[in-house]
Amino acid sequence: MTLKFLFAIACVMVMGTVHAQSGQDSVRAAINLLFTAMKNADSAQLVSAFDDSAVLQTIVMDSNGKVTARSYPVTEFAQAIGRLPKGAADEQIHIEALKMDGPLAMVWAPYHFYYNGTLLHCGVDSFQLIRVNGVWKILYIVDTRKKGICD
Repeated sequence: MTLKFLFAIACVMVMGTVHAQSGQDSVRAAINLLFTAMKNADSAQLVSAFDDSAVLQTIVMDSNGKVTARSYPVTEFAQAIGRLPKGAADEQIHIEALKMDGPLAMVWAPYHFYYNGTLLHCGVDSFQLIRVNGVWKILYIVDTRKKGICD
């Protein structure tokens, strides 16, 4: 009886891990859709990665050292990407943290952005995603941008 109980506990733990992994994989896939669209200069695919109410922001510092958040409409970003040659925009991320709670996911990902094979800038992307009708969509991105030395 003890062996059956331990086997049942092990099965529950494995199933929980598989479910959590598949959830994380679907969040990763939603983010990868964005970067694939960027690399392919596919504005329609890029827009499909986002929720209709999505917000894009980047943290900027002006010449006086004042830090602000600059906002961009998804459609404006998609149009700019769609005008690039295919393969020109290549953002490479490394997901360091991925947390989920029901229909909400958070991702912290340092990145390097290459334009035509040349490192243009680096920083961190912070994503908030929402699961709508079983599909993960990007709800919010805020990033930092550094030029020059990128670790």
